Amino acid sequence: MIRKYPIEKYRNIGIIAHIDAGKTTVSERILYYTGISHKIGETHTGESQMDWMEQEKERGITICSAATTCFWSPKAYLTGEKTNEHRINLIDTPGHIDFTAEVQRSLRVLDGAIVVFDGVAGVEAQSETVWRQADKYHVPRICFINKLDRLGASFDHALETIYEKLTKNAVAIQMPLGEESQMEGVIDLIKMKAYKFEGPNGDDVKEIEVGDEFKVRAEELRSRLVEKIAGEDEELMEKYLDGKEISEEEIKKALRKATIDYKLIPVLCGTALRNKGVQLLLDAVIDYLPSPIDIPPVEGLDPKDETKVLVRHSTDDEPFAALAFKIATDPFVGTLTYIRVYSGTFKKGNYLLNTNTGEKERLGRILRMHANQREEVDEIYAGDICATVALKKTTTGNTLSDESNPIVLEQISFPEPVINIKIEPKTKDDQEKMGTSLKKLQEEDPTFRVKTDEETGEVIIGGMGELHLDILVDRLKREFGVEANIGRPQVSYKEAIDSNAEAEYKYIKQSGGRGQYGHVKIRIEPLERGKGFEFVDEIKGGVIPREYIPAVQKGIKEALEKGVVAGYSLIDVKATLYDGSFHEVDSSEIAFKIAGAQALLEAAKKAHPHILEPIMKIEVVIPEQFLGDVIGDLSARRGQIDQTEDRTGMKVIYAKVPLSETFGYATGLRSLTEGRGTFSMEFSHYEKVPANIAQEIIEGKRK
Repeated sequence: MIRKYPIEKYRNIGIIAHIDAGKTTVSERILYYTGISHKIGETHTGESQMDWMEQEKERGITICSAATTCFWSPKAYLTGEKTNEHRINLIDTPGHIDFTAEVQRSLRVLDGAIVVFDGVAGVEAQSETVWRQADKYHVPRICFINKLDRLGASFDHALETIYEKLTKNAVAIQMPLGEESQMEGVIDLIKMKAYKFEGPNGDDVKEIEVGDEFKVRAEELRSRLVEKIAGEDEELMEKYLDGKEISEEEIKKALRKATIDYKLIPVLCGTALRNKGVQLLLDAVIDYLPSPIDIPPVEGLDPKDETKVLVRHSTDDEPFAALAFKIATDPFVGTLTYIRVYSGTFKKGNYLLNTNTGEKERLGRILRMHANQREEVDEIYAGDICATVALKKTTTGNTLSDESNPIVLEQISFPEPVINIKIEPKTKDDQEKMGTSLKKLQEEDPTFRVKTDEETGEVIIGGMGELHLDILVDRLKREFGVEANIGRPQVSYKEAIDSNAEAEYKYIKQSGGRGQYGHVKIRIEPLERGKGFEFVDEIKGGVIPREYIPAVQKGIKEALEKGVVAGYSLIDVKATLYDGSFHEVDSSEIAFKIAGAQALLEAAKKAHPHILEPIMKIEVVIPEQFLGDVIGDLSARRGQIDQTEDRTGMKVIYAKVPLSETFGYATGLRSLTEGRGTFSMEFSHYEKVPANIAQEIIEGKRK
């Protein structure tokens, strides 16, 4: 079997944005114009194809990233010729910060992204978060300023917010043909032609001349565009300085290279809901976003020698390498594992090696996904994104590779949960099902944690926010038939130390027969926030035999989990094992593990330990008359106001508030603003808790 589409005609892209910027509406229009769906599904009526979960339809938000495959021939809507067809693997991601894992794992495997912005609000709080996540994975992107038909929409304002808050490298390649209710289409600043979208679904696209009322602004934006593009190419810069005309082809070629190198970011515009601008956006995906061969080859480590870096190019000729980036439970076929193929080809029914676990996995069925529908294929190629069924030992972030050419690709890192709730089954029947159901949900979602409280025996679940856990408890009931009672949300506090300290611990136990002996001296010091745990072995001359050192490290790690102030885990600590002793007969791994744990606890008590609380970044949008009341309420919640700004008759407040003070904020804000205020919130950082509140936490008063 040979590949139907050459790899240079692949585009693996995602759609990312702040909640309610119109990502799913853009996705639905893409499916309609590429012929995948023959009816436009709307998010607000619960008919969107990409939002297929019951909870997504009810709430009108995206919860799971949905993958689909579609095909596009640029300019075919004008010429009617579908000769230059490209294959687009598209992932629609959630905008709500509680589902940040879905965005992160999608960005890890994508080659390019469309970032959607609301034409009224411009850059919003979570726009910045998803932008930074795309920066982290070096994903080239194009911007789409959406909703320009709305009252108060302004392309210039939205573009300005991109320059101010995200990047100076953005460059407008389109401008709207009118705004608000006058929005009729878009002007292509490279061709200097206008496009009107007519017919009930915007299918009838007409290319027209740019009218006199738009000419001055269009020429101003075009000269800025040409200047920026010339700045990225020496030959074009010479032409520009000599006053020579730069052709449309030269502009496009230079802009494609600059976009892929992440030096420039093209900005397009339209209104997806009114079917204006999406066909031109698809053209831009083909013109400017990379194919798998345009991005650097993927690097990984040799599992037999972790110092050796291996490289895989995006070609069918190299050994097979793929990354599992998402696990999903499908009601019809069971567990689906989504994979991105970086190199090589693979036929169904053969075996692959999971290089993270060392287990062999058989790929029995390979599915090309369209949201929650599927099409079986026999073979997959470099550049493909697909799903496989019944991989038993593969989890998110695992590498699947050719058995004779193993490679371990970089794992996907996820944030720690910030909120916990107690969960208990309603009946004995529910109790039996709850354990396995929670395990399945945990396999799907790397930011969802389940643990049992050792003291009380209660099951505690942790996640990224109240909505995140609310959805998971709802899924327990609907998908797994488990009825459960949940407690009040609790903050996931942490502990940290302020200074260096040393401690020595001798564990000696004699009780007839063989005794136990472990003796360690350790030094601890605080690390920068977010650095985690670091263990340093400074043992010289065999004062502690090599085989006992991992046991000391394990003991220290377990002690960190328990903490020293109020039982929360101790973070950002460097522990150095520098001395100790052993007994020829009585020493054992368990003795050194206990000694390591006790030494850590003693050292931590001397190192000025304290409690940390999660601080949330909050953006509140309210009518101006409520500004004083809302700021007063945020201050009463220990909030710090960063800034306020105007946005089309509304006031926007940016603040930082401790998570513990935000429970029930939605209700509080509604009552303060007669139901007209909205807010969005995301985790910012951990900060030291004030002494009086720390005392309440320690005494167990602060639930």
